[in-house]
Amino acid sequence: MSQAAFTDSVHVRAPGKINLFLGVGERHDDGYHALATVFQAVSLYEDVIARPADDFSVEVFGVDDIGSVPLDDRNLAMRAAKLLAAAADYPGGVALEIRKSVPVAGGMGGGSADAAAALVACDALWGTGFSPSRLHDLAARLGADVPFVLHGGTAVGTGRGDQLSPALARGRFDWVLVPNDRGLSTPVVYGRLDALRDEEGALADEPSLSLDVPIPVLQALRSGDPVQLAAALENDLQPAAIYERPDLAETIARGVAAGALQGIVSGSGPTVALLCPDPEVARDVQYSLREVGYDPLHVHGPVPGARIIG
Repeated sequence: MSQAAFTDSVHVRAPGKINLFLGVGERHDDGYHALATVFQAVSLYEDVIARPADDFSVEVFGVDDIGSVPLDDRNLAMRAAKLLAAAADYPGGVALEIRKSVPVAGGMGGGSADAAAALVACDALWGTGFSPSRLHDLAARLGADVPFVLHGGTAVGTGRGDQLSPALARGRFDWVLVPNDRGLSTPVVYGRLDALRDEEGALADEPSLSLDVPIPVLQALRSGDPVQLAAALENDLQPAAIYERPDLAETIARGVAAGALQGIVSGSGPTVALLCPDPEVARDVQYSLREVGYDPLHVHGPVPGARIIG
């Protein structure tokens, strides 16, 4: 232990994310795909409270179907806590309380936010004093999105999405998020993408190990111009997600008709992210979609990553 541990509890807040761009390479023999993505952390948060305990446990609040979030070692926050304990030779456990606001299985990295928050919370609770770079290394072992959520802001992810570099994003971008009660399985969406590409006969003999983010995406972020960014939004998984859930195309069309500049499926879906020119239009789009039965959320980005609260 290299610093004083908290004696009572630690409360950490971590943001959800959206993918402004997601390029997906062809499937490799190991089943993985090379990725090039731009993450943006947005103002929809997961809260994790860590308390001292002899063993490891998780409680989850804020979900309608408690069975949708595992409470054992399948839970990323639980795995994060155990990974940190093993790395630090910490002999005890932790009781984790997760208060969810990011849609479950919505393509917004809610589980990754829980894991990032658990790493920060347990590091503080136990006084392990791990450096940011060491926490990043542990986060990368938990999934491609977890390192990004530690840092927040806007970043480019390459490799399998876990090789991060900051991206300059000026100003504020306003989004209307449209969650969906029926989640989409990430493996199912990737499998559908592979099947669609097989049908098109576009398989590469030797899939590329890395992809690049197009320059227009980075230029749009640097400009701070939502109109320019709207023209650059792209997600290679979107056709597969819409194949599995055709209603997502209707959601995007309704959002654009209500005033959004453009819409995109976030990650593997099913959450739809609608980019708006300013907060006022975002509120109008939110109201219009609510009137026809959706449950939209107005958020903005970029915002910081996992942080101790209070």
